[in-house]
This record gives sequence, C-alpha cells and structure tokens, in this order.
Amino acid sequence: MDFEEILAKCGNSSRYQFLLLSLYGFLMVVISMHYFSQNVISFVPDHWCHHPELENRSFAEIEAIYAQFERPSCTRLATIDADGGNATASTERCNRWIYKYDFDYRSMNTELNWVCDEAYKPRVGQSLFFVGSVCGTLVFGLLGDRIGRIKALILANWCGFLGDFSTIFAASLTSFSVSRFVSGLAADANSYLMYILILEYVSPSLRNIGLNTVLGSFYCLGLIGASWLAVWVGHWRIFLACSSLPLLLVTLFYFLVQESAQWLVTRNDIDGAITRLQRVAKINRREVSDDDFKAFRGYCERHYEKEVQAAANSQAKLLDMLKTPRMRSTAFKLLTIFIIITPCYNTIARNVEGLGISPFIMFSLNALTLPPSGYLQGLLQDRIGRKATAVSWMAITGLFAAGAGLVISQGSSQQNVLLLVALTLAARFGVSIADGASAQFSTELIPTCVRGRGVAVVHVAGFAASFLSPYILHLGTYFRPAPSIILGLLFLAGAYVCLLLPETRNRKLPMFLAEGEEFGKGERMFDFLRNLRRVEGKDREEGVEISAKEKEEDTLMAKVA
Repeated sequence: MDFEEILAKCGNSSRYQFLLLSLYGFLMVVISMHYFSQNVISFVPDHWCHHPELENRSFAEIEAIYAQFERPSCTRLATIDADGGNATASTERCNRWIYKYDFDYRSMNTELNWVCDEAYKPRVGQSLFFVGSVCGTLVFGLLGDRIGRIKALILANWCGFLGDFSTIFAASLTSFSVSRFVSGLAADANSYLMYILILEYVSPSLRNIGLNTVLGSFYCLGLIGASWLAVWVGHWRIFLACSSLPLLLVTLFYFLVQESAQWLVTRNDIDGAITRLQRVAKINRREVSDDDFKAFRGYCERHYEKEVQAAANSQAKLLDMLKTPRMRSTAFKLLTIFIIITPCYNTIARNVEGLGISPFIMFSLNALTLPPSGYLQGLLQDRIGRKATAVSWMAITGLFAAGAGLVISQGSSQQNVLLLVALTLAARFGVSIADGASAQFSTELIPTCVRGRGVAVVHVAGFAASFLSPYILHLGTYFRPAPSIILGLLFLAGAYVCLLLPETRNRKLPMFLAEGEEFGKGERMFDFLRNLRRVEGKDREEGVEISAKEKEEDTLMAKVA
C-alpha cells in the first residue's frame, strides 16, 4: 500500500485538508504584506523644496510656482515674488521639503527625507532584500530537507519578523540595508515550504482547484490589506509593527500542521510517518486498521531500500545537463528566461508610483488582477499549450509596458493618466500569466532526475537578477519612460527565447538526461502554432472516446448491481 492509498484511507479531501488550506490562506495574507512592505514604507508623495514664503500657500500655488523649473521636486528657491509669478533658483542643495501627504500617510522616505539626491537609499535596501531572498531560498531549502518542513517554515518567518521589526528602528542606510537583508531571508522560503506540505497531504482535485483559488484570493487580500492598513495607522513604523507581528503566529503551525509524512519516510522514520497519518485520520474522523498501516510500513521499507540503492548507483548530476549540446542549450535558455521574467515581474508589481493616481489605490487595483490572471493562465495552458501561453503573454505584456512608456512621455493630462493606469494594470495582469506559464513550462522541460535541483537553480538565478529591479524603477527619476521601455524590450527578448524551446503539452516529459537530449528534437520555432488545431481535434476525439468508455462502464456496473 503506497502513500496515496493510505492517505486516501486517512482522508485526502476532508477536515484536515481544509484546515491546511485555511492556514495557507492566512499565510498568504501575511506573506504578501511582508513581501511588499518595502513598497508601502517607501511611498513618496508629491513634494517641493521648502521655502519660508511658501508656508501659507496652498499646494496648487506651490505646484504652479515650481512648474517653471526642470526638477520641481528638488530645486531650491532663492527668491519668490509676493504674487508667486516669478521665482529664482538657488545653487544650494535642498535639505527640507514640503510634502503633500497621500491620505495623510507618513512614509519612511518622507520622515528621513530620502528623496531627490538621496532617493537611491531605499533602492539599495530593496536590492539587499532580494539578495537575502537568494540566500534564504538556499538555506531554508536545505534546512527543510534536514530538520523538516515545519521547523524550517517557522524559522523563515521568524527571520521575516526580525528583519521587518528591526527596520522600524533604522535611521541610516547601513542599518536599513542590514534589516532588509534579514527580512529578505524569509522571502519565498516562508511560502513554498507550506506549499510542499499541502501538495503532499491533499487530493489532486483539491490541489488544482482549492490550492490555486486560495493562493490567488488570499494573496490579493493581503496586498489590498497592506495598502489600507498603512492608510489606517498613518505611519510607516506603526505599519511595519502591525504587519510583522502576524509572522510570529506561524509558530502555532507547529502544533496544528503535521510534518511531511513523505519526508519522514525518506529519512527512514517510518514510525514518525505513520504517527502523522494516524493524527490526520483522527482529525478527519476516519477509522484505519492496523493491517493497513502494516501494509504501508512494508511498502516503505521495501522502497526505501530500493531508493538508497538507486541513489548509490545514480550518476545523474545537475552539471551533467551541460555535457550534451541540446540539454546545455536548453539549460542556458531556461536561465535566461528566469533572469528576464523574475525582475520584470518584481518591477511591474512594485511600480505603483508616479502614475497620476494614489499609490494606495493603484496597489489595490494591481492586487485585483491576480485571481482572474491565475484562472486564465490555467485555462490557456490546457487549451493552447505552455509554449503558446508563455510566448504570447510575454509579447503582449511587453507591448503594454512599451505603450505605458509612450504615454508617460506625452505628459500628465487627465486622459493620459487614465490610459497610463489602464496600460499598467494590463501589464500587471499579463506579467502574472507570463510568470506562471514560463515557470511551469521550464519545470516540465527539466528531466525528472535533476528537476528539483534544476528548478532551484533557475529560481535562485531569477531572484538574483531581481537585484536590478529597484534600479530599473530608479531610472524613472532621470527619464520617466525609461523603466517601461526597458521592460518592453526585456519581455520581447524573453518571448523570443521561449520560441526556441519545444512544447511540452500532451507529451511524455523527460525522466532522464538522455530523454531530455532527445525531447523536442526536430521541432521548429513555430511548429506549435501549426499543431494547435491538430491537438484540439485530438482532444475532442479523446473526449468522445472517454465518454463512450464511461458509458460502457456505467452500463456494466448497472448490470452487476
């Protein structure tokens, strides 16, 4: 009796599984607030250099006075006429500003005056957050295999709390950078470990529907909650305290979530695995006989010995992918895709300022694109394939991003603002589909024997490249359309690289490196377009055959009854 069979007896779509999904929903809310807290604390409202003559003037008057200068936010004034019609610029640097607070929210940048010449400082901290995420993904991934998923998950969230809470007391670039690095250690690791646990304990149907629904819906809720929590508390330090404290509640998962039984089997702790399954059965109110657990024990003991022997004889290593020409080419293409798509995703997801609309409102609108984009991605991947979905949405998103750059270059009229917001939301919707599709597409192309290590390497490469995303956004302070133009070019380059890879839909995926070398051999760049209609026809024929077979089985069962 294998694991799936014993889990079905203990319950794989019952009370315990719904408890896991509920806890995962809570985790998604907390994690999304943690991941995007950097953006919320560093929102920069409209601002102008302080002058004593401006203290009793309205914001509209101040804006009109500074409109005559090339850099209105950073120009220091020497003299101002009484009517404000004429003003002269000073050669001295500005060291004090007038802020037009959005919803009366005080951000870190406004409190520490990290604007104008010091606007690079928050970007440095954000870059180190991504450096921390690279290190954390590797360290907590290793710990997850050594000490267990639950303990590693709790440690990762403790790092997130420590980093966010210590940021409250940061007053210099050094302390801010260190605290953001520690906070970044939790990024990704504080979610995928729980994701693995759920995959191991729930039925396939619940994985496809329940898990993706919870992921999209609660992540969206967390993003919206983060922006309006900041508005409600009104200060970045209070916001960080409120958003970081829930990370400590993940410690309670130790008492609520069972350790991975499959992981315990790989550690030859079969007794521990059976104990966890018995607890699952008890929560689900299922009666499982001792004979069933004995059969499961026998299965685990036999297969553990086989796995140990196979591991001893296995020669497949990740670097072996680089020894044959086609696998080497595939490996570099996959690395290139992740190096492009991951920083593009992070740049677009965090680009909510300078659009002519409140960043809090823009943040919420961005979040609302997540649930429908996840649903459409799954639908398109089943209908037109992984390659077609990844290529088309990379290209479409690139056009949306480039279009946003053109609108920015035209100025900030009311019509342009509405068009810019629409294009930015379309890009956010598109990059979610492109990111998810390319991730699944790439995972399926890596042979099973090195898939775990291969996926880890390309994800780490993507997070390492995300180090550049804050600086891409920072280029907008010098040339506003620059981030959009760069993103558009990167997406088009990513779409071209995806075209060079073979389709994986409805094909036997490679298990060994030799199969990976032969996979897709002879397939040309645009063959997937020609095969779309053929695959759809085949699906319809298979659907008819399956329906006929089901009818025969139903008739046979009726006769037996």
